[in-house]
Amino acid sequence: MLTREWLPSWPVDLNLTLGPHRRGSGDPAYTVGPDGAVWRASTTPEGPGTLRVLRRGDTVEGRAWGPGAEWLLDGLPELLGAADDPTSFTPAHEILRTAAVRFGHFRVGRSRNVFEALVPAVLEQKVVGKEAWRAWRYLVRRFGEVAPGPQPPHLRWPLRVPPPPRVWVTIPSWEWHKSGIEAVRARTIIGAARVASRLEVADTAEADRRLRSLPGIGVWTSAEVRQRALGDADAVSVGDYHIPGIVGWALTGQKVDDAGMLELLKPYAGHRYRVTRMLELSGGGPPRRGPRMSVRDYRAF
Repeated sequence: MLTREWLPSWPVDLNLTLGPHRRGSGDPAYTVGPDGAVWRASTTPEGPGTLRVLRRGDTVEGRAWGPGAEWLLDGLPELLGAADDPTSFTPAHEILRTAAVRFGHFRVGRSRNVFEALVPAVLEQKVVGKEAWRAWRYLVRRFGEVAPGPQPPHLRWPLRVPPPPRVWVTIPSWEWHKSGIEAVRARTIIGAARVASRLEVADTAEADRRLRSLPGIGVWTSAEVRQRALGDADAVSVGDYHIPGIVGWALTGQKVDDAGMLELLKPYAGHRYRVTRMLELSGGGPPRRGPRMSVRDYRAF
């Protein structure tokens, strides 16, 4: 076990900052203990690793296990938002001024792990979260290895490390089917896994170019990846089922489409993801008058 103590210049909110990396309450690679400690299992450039993060007063304590332990601890400040600069964010709408007070400690962190963020983003393409998270649970439990280090004491099963690119390439078609993922998304993940090393760049514009050059990866998926892996506070999830409605309703009292959302977000250039995230955290949104998206199950097809 390796350890690190870090004293940030702001009061870090672990759940607020790390929450976007969690894929549903049953995520096999992420859990939160009764003491507030966040546990994450990751495939790093150095190999599998487990990171446990706990805030003690003003200090953040990190513990890590496995070949990737040192890499995970080195990136702990960036994971918690040390590279994010919200000082130029000036809310012009009352709801955002309120959110800035309520979530003033929110920082956009970065995992520095593009491919690991890409796989669940592809699973979430054009489906409801429950459907994508069901597939994520199945695939990580089936093909991910047991995470290094101790088992989180509140769990009845160990964390599992998401498979590395070489494993995603070898998953047979019937296992994708069992997970509930159709051939299109499976091919997208396999294609990205074959060139995974080329995707690991720190520049957000270059990462966007490389991601969107791959079949099956568009604006929405690239933004979702850059938000988590690179801490891109300006990456807007254009094409999202809910976000344009949330933004339009919060800022104008009317639902808008993607074009309308982008127009409303123009004054917040550089912070557009920060704005959408704050509005999501604030709750609310347009009233639901139509049917919800259903959870499909390709396993029955």
